[in-house]
Amino acid sequence: MKKKSRPTDGGGNWMDTYGDMVTLLMTFFIMLYSMSNVDANKWNVFVKSISPQQAVEGEQADKVTANTKIGVGDSPAGGETFGSNEGTAGALDPSDPNTLYLTIANKLNDIGVKDATVIRGDDYTYITFKDSTFFGGGSSILTQQGQMVLTSFCQAIAPAAEEIGQVNIMAHTAKADVNGESNVRVDRILSAVRGAEVSIYIQGQNVIAPEKLVNISYGEYRPVADNATAEGRAKNRRVEILLLDTGAKEKGMDEYYSDLESGAYESTTVVTVGRSAAQNENE
Repeated sequence: MKKKSRPTDGGGNWMDTYGDMVTLLMTFFIMLYSMSNVDANKWNVFVKSISPQQAVEGEQADKVTANTKIGVGDSPAGGETFGSNEGTAGALDPSDPNTLYLTIANKLNDIGVKDATVIRGDDYTYITFKDSTFFGGGSSILTQQGQMVLTSFCQAIAPAAEEIGQVNIMAHTAKADVNGESNVRVDRILSAVRGAEVSIYIQGQNVIAPEKLVNISYGEYRPVADNATAEGRAKNRRVEILLLDTGAKEKGMDEYYSDLESGAYESTTVVTVGRSAAQNENE
Protein backbone atom coordinates (compact mmCIF):
# COMPACT_ATOMS: atom_id res chain seq x y z
CA MET A 1 0.00 0.00 0.00
CA LYS A 2 1.43 3.36 -1.06
CA LYS A 3 2.20 5.60 1.92
CA LYS A 4 0.37 8.86 1.83
CA SER A 5 2.64 11.87 1.68
CA ARG A 6 2.03 14.31 4.48
CA PRO A 7 1.78 17.99 3.58
CA THR A 8 4.80 20.05 4.58
CA ASP A 9 4.24 22.55 7.35
CA GLY A 10 4.56 25.98 5.80
CA GLY A 11 3.48 27.67 9.00
CA GLY A 12 7.06 28.29 10.04
CA ASN A 13 7.29 31.19 7.58
CA TRP A 14 5.50 33.43 10.06
CA MET A 15 8.74 33.56 12.07
CA ASP A 16 10.46 35.56 9.32
CA THR A 17 7.66 38.09 9.16
CA TYR A 18 7.54 38.38 12.94
CA GLY A 19 11.29 38.93 13.15
CA ASP A 20 11.16 41.68 10.52
CA MET A 21 8.30 43.37 12.35
CA VAL A 22 10.16 43.34 15.69
CA THR A 23 13.28 44.78 14.04
CA LEU A 24 11.29 47.58 12.42
CA LEU A 25 9.52 48.40 15.68
CA MET A 26 12.82 48.55 17.53
CA THR A 27 14.26 50.89 14.87
CA PHE A 28 11.15 53.07 15.07
CA PHE A 29 11.38 53.47 18.85
CA ILE A 30 15.12 54.20 18.70
CA MET A 31 14.37 56.94 16.18
CA LEU A 32 11.67 58.40 18.45
CA TYR A 33 14.06 58.36 21.41
CA SER A 34 16.81 60.11 19.46
CA MET A 35 14.37 62.79 18.28
CA SER A 36 13.26 63.44 21.84
CA ASN A 37 16.83 64.51 22.69
CA VAL A 38 17.36 66.91 19.79
CA ASP A 39 18.12 70.51 20.74
CA ALA A 40 15.08 72.63 19.81
CA ASN A 41 17.08 75.38 18.11
CA LYS A 42 19.05 72.90 16.00
CA TRP A 43 15.85 71.06 15.05
CA ASN A 44 14.29 74.31 13.82
CA VAL A 45 17.41 75.05 11.79
CA PHE A 46 17.33 71.54 10.31
CA VAL A 47 13.66 71.78 9.33
CA LYS A 48 14.26 75.06 7.55
CA SER A 49 17.32 73.72 5.74
CA ILE A 50 15.36 70.85 4.15
CA SER A 51 12.07 72.67 3.73
CA PRO A 52 12.67 76.37 3.01
CA GLN A 53 9.00 76.95 2.15
CA GLN A 54 8.13 76.43 5.83
CA ALA A 55 10.24 79.43 6.83
CA VAL A 56 8.44 82.66 7.53
CA GLU A 57 8.54 85.03 4.55
CA GLY A 58 11.79 87.00 4.71
CA GLU A 59 13.63 84.32 6.73
CA GLN A 60 16.69 82.54 5.40
CA ALA A 61 16.83 78.76 5.14
CA ASP A 62 19.72 77.78 7.38
CA LYS A 63 22.43 75.37 6.35
CA VAL A 64 23.34 72.50 8.67
CA THR A 65 26.80 71.11 8.14
CA ALA A 66 27.67 67.44 8.43
CA ASN A 67 29.95 67.81 11.45
CA THR A 68 27.05 68.93 13.69
CA LYS A 69 28.17 72.54 13.59
CA ILE A 70 25.65 75.00 12.23
CA GLY A 71 26.52 77.29 9.35
CA VAL A 72 23.93 80.02 8.97
CA GLY A 73 23.43 81.89 5.70
CA ASP A 74 23.28 85.65 5.39
CA SER A 75 20.66 87.69 3.60
CA PRO A 76 22.36 90.68 1.95
CA ALA A 77 24.21 90.03 -1.30
CA GLY A 78 27.91 90.66 -0.87
CA GLY A 79 27.54 91.30 2.85
CA GLU A 80 27.94 95.07 2.46
CA THR A 81 24.93 96.22 4.47
CA PHE A 82 23.46 95.43 7.87
CA GLY A 83 20.85 92.68 8.04
CA SER A 84 17.59 92.94 9.92
CA ASN A 85 18.57 90.15 12.35
CA GLU A 86 15.43 88.25 11.47
CA GLY A 87 15.39 84.58 10.51
CA THR A 88 16.37 82.12 13.21
CA ALA A 89 17.50 84.89 15.55
CA GLY A 90 14.03 86.43 15.37
CA ALA A 91 12.61 83.51 17.34
CA LEU A 92 15.27 83.77 20.05
CA ASP A 93 15.21 85.76 23.27
CA PRO A 94 18.08 88.23 22.63
CA SER A 95 18.52 88.77 26.37
CA ASP A 96 19.07 85.07 27.12
CA PRO A 97 22.80 84.34 27.53
CA ASN A 98 22.20 80.67 26.66
CA THR A 99 21.08 81.53 23.12
CA LEU A 100 23.18 84.65 22.69
CA TYR A 101 25.66 82.69 20.57
CA LEU A 102 22.94 82.13 17.95
CA THR A 103 21.92 85.79 17.99
CA ILE A 104 25.55 86.84 17.48
CA ALA A 105 26.08 84.30 14.68
CA ASN A 106 22.99 85.49 12.83
CA LYS A 107 24.05 89.13 13.14
CA LEU A 108 27.50 88.33 11.77
CA ASN A 109 26.03 86.34 8.90
CA ASP A 110 23.67 89.19 8.09
CA ILE A 111 26.67 91.40 7.25
CA GLY A 112 28.63 88.69 5.44
CA VAL A 113 31.25 87.73 8.05
CA LYS A 114 32.80 84.41 7.05
CA ASP A 115 34.56 81.80 9.23
CA ALA A 116 33.90 83.43 12.60
CA THR A 117 33.41 80.76 15.27
CA VAL A 118 30.81 81.30 18.00
CA ILE A 119 30.58 78.79 20.86
CA ARG A 120 28.35 78.55 23.89
CA GLY A 121 30.16 76.95 26.82
CA ASP A 122 29.30 76.64 30.50
CA ASP A 123 28.57 80.20 31.70
CA TYR A 124 30.38 81.83 28.79
CA THR A 125 30.18 82.63 25.08
CA TYR A 126 33.34 82.55 22.97
CA ILE A 127 33.83 84.22 19.58
CA THR A 128 36.93 84.12 17.42
CA PHE A 129 37.48 86.31 14.37
CA LYS A 130 40.13 86.22 11.70
CA ASP A 131 42.59 89.05 12.24
CA SER A 132 41.77 90.39 8.75
CA THR A 133 38.19 91.00 9.94
CA PHE A 134 39.36 94.14 11.77
CA PHE A 135 42.85 95.09 10.61
CA GLY A 136 45.05 95.30 7.57
CA GLY A 137 48.45 93.60 7.51
CA GLY A 138 50.74 95.00 10.21
CA SER A 139 48.19 97.71 11.08
CA SER A 140 46.39 98.50 14.32
CA ILE A 141 43.84 100.81 12.70
CA LEU A 142 40.31 99.41 12.59
CA THR A 143 39.13 99.09 9.00
CA GLN A 144 35.69 100.26 7.88
CA GLN A 145 34.68 96.61 7.67
CA GLY A 146 35.98 96.02 11.19
CA GLN A 147 33.93 98.91 12.53
CA MET A 148 30.82 97.55 10.82
CA VAL A 149 31.41 94.09 12.31
CA LEU A 150 31.90 95.47 15.81
CA THR A 151 28.80 97.67 15.50
CA SER A 152 26.75 94.63 14.53
CA PHE A 153 28.32 92.61 17.35
CA CYS A 154 27.39 95.30 19.86
CA GLN A 155 23.81 95.34 18.56
CA ALA A 156 23.64 91.60 19.19
CA ILE A 157 24.91 91.73 22.79
CA ALA A 158 23.09 94.91 23.84
CA PRO A 159 19.84 93.20 24.99
CA ALA A 160 21.90 90.76 27.11
CA ALA A 161 24.21 93.39 28.61
CA GLU A 162 22.91 92.91 32.15
CA GLU A 163 23.56 89.17 31.90
CA ILE A 164 27.18 89.70 30.81
CA GLY A 165 29.60 90.06 33.71
CA GLN A 166 32.83 90.61 31.79
CA VAL A 167 34.07 90.95 28.21
CA ASN A 168 37.62 89.80 27.50
CA ILE A 169 39.07 91.03 24.19
CA MET A 170 42.12 88.93 23.36
CA ALA A 171 44.41 89.91 20.48
CA HIS A 172 46.89 87.51 18.92
CA THR A 173 49.57 87.92 16.28
CA ALA A 174 51.82 85.53 14.42
CA LYS A 175 55.57 85.90 14.92
CA ALA A 176 56.38 89.39 13.66
CA ASP A 177 58.93 89.48 10.87
CA VAL A 178 60.77 92.78 10.44
CA ASN A 179 63.57 92.80 7.87
CA GLY A 180 63.78 89.04 8.07
CA GLU A 181 64.08 88.93 11.87
CA SER A 182 61.61 88.28 14.63
CA ASN A 183 60.87 91.44 16.61
CA VAL A 184 59.26 90.78 20.00
CA ARG A 185 58.66 94.49 20.64
CA VAL A 186 56.74 94.98 17.40
CA ASP A 187 54.76 91.78 18.02
CA ARG A 188 53.79 92.69 21.57
CA ILE A 189 52.89 96.30 20.84
CA LEU A 190 50.86 95.40 17.74
CA SER A 191 48.91 92.80 19.70
CA ALA A 192 48.28 95.17 22.62
CA VAL A 193 47.16 98.11 20.47
CA ARG A 194 44.82 95.94 18.40
CA GLY A 195 43.16 94.59 21.53
CA ALA A 196 42.84 98.13 22.90
CA GLU A 197 41.32 99.44 19.66
CA VAL A 198 38.63 96.75 19.68
CA SER A 199 37.90 97.44 23.35
CA ILE A 200 37.71 101.21 22.78
CA TYR A 201 35.32 100.80 19.85
CA ILE A 202 33.00 98.54 21.85
CA GLN A 203 33.07 101.03 24.74
CA GLY A 204 32.12 103.80 22.32
CA GLN A 205 28.92 101.96 21.40
CA ASN A 206 27.65 102.37 25.01
CA VAL A 207 26.10 98.93 25.21
CA ILE A 208 28.23 97.47 28.00
CA ALA A 209 29.60 99.04 31.18
CA PRO A 210 33.23 100.16 30.57
CA GLU A 211 34.46 98.41 33.71
CA LYS A 212 33.39 95.08 32.20
CA LEU A 213 35.78 95.46 29.26
CA VAL A 214 39.21 93.85 29.55
CA ASN A 215 41.70 93.85 26.67
CA ILE A 216 44.47 91.24 26.75
CA SER A 217 47.58 91.03 24.58
CA TYR A 218 49.05 87.59 23.88
CA GLY A 219 51.34 88.38 20.96
CA GLU A 220 52.56 85.19 19.32
CA TYR A 221 52.40 83.09 22.47
CA ARG A 222 48.98 81.44 22.13
CA PRO A 223 49.27 79.91 18.64
CA VAL A 224 46.59 77.58 17.31
CA ALA A 225 48.65 76.52 14.29
CA ASP A 226 52.25 76.25 13.12
CA ASN A 227 53.93 79.64 12.61
CA ALA A 228 56.28 78.01 10.10
CA THR A 229 53.64 78.09 7.35
CA ALA A 230 51.68 80.98 5.84
CA GLU A 231 48.41 79.14 6.53
CA GLY A 232 49.39 78.62 10.15
CA ARG A 233 50.36 82.25 10.64
CA ALA A 234 47.04 83.36 9.14
CA LYS A 235 45.18 81.23 11.71
CA ASN A 236 47.28 82.58 14.57
CA ARG A 237 46.52 86.20 13.70
CA ARG A 238 43.11 86.51 15.31
CA VAL A 239 40.92 88.39 17.77
CA GLU A 240 38.94 86.47 20.38
CA ILE A 241 36.12 87.78 22.54
CA LEU A 242 35.08 85.94 25.69
CA LEU A 243 31.73 86.92 27.21
CA LEU A 244 31.39 85.73 30.80
CA ASP A 245 27.92 85.41 32.28
CA THR A 246 27.12 87.53 35.31
CA GLY A 247 28.15 85.53 38.37
CA ALA A 248 30.27 83.07 36.39
CA LYS A 249 33.48 81.93 38.00
CA GLU A 250 36.37 83.12 35.87
CA LYS A 251 38.91 80.45 34.95
CA GLY A 252 42.41 80.61 33.55
CA MET A 253 42.61 80.84 29.75
CA ASP A 254 44.24 77.40 29.63
CA GLU A 255 41.03 75.96 31.10
CA TYR A 256 38.87 77.75 28.53
CA TYR A 257 41.07 76.59 25.66
CA SER A 258 41.03 73.04 27.04
CA ASP A 259 37.23 73.17 27.15
CA LEU A 260 36.98 74.45 23.60
CA GLU A 261 39.44 71.91 22.20
CA SER A 262 37.73 68.99 23.95
CA GLY A 263 34.84 68.95 21.49
CA ALA A 264 32.34 69.05 24.36
CA TYR A 265 30.50 71.99 22.78
CA GLU A 266 30.10 70.74 19.22
CA SER A 267 26.32 70.98 19.55
CA THR A 268 26.53 74.67 20.51
CA THR A 269 29.15 75.70 17.95
CA VAL A 270 28.32 77.93 14.99
CA VAL A 271 30.73 78.68 12.15
CA THR A 272 29.53 81.60 10.06
CA VAL A 273 29.44 81.22 6.29
CA GLY A 274 28.70 84.83 5.43
CA ARG A 275 26.37 83.97 2.59
CA SER A 276 23.13 82.13 1.92
CA ALA A 277 22.91 78.50 0.85
CA ALA A 278 21.36 79.71 -2.43
CA GLN A 279 24.40 81.85 -3.16
CA ASN A 280 26.71 78.88 -2.57
CA GLU A 281 24.72 76.71 -4.99
CA ASN A 282 24.98 79.32 -7.74
CA GLU A 283 28.75 79.50 -7.57
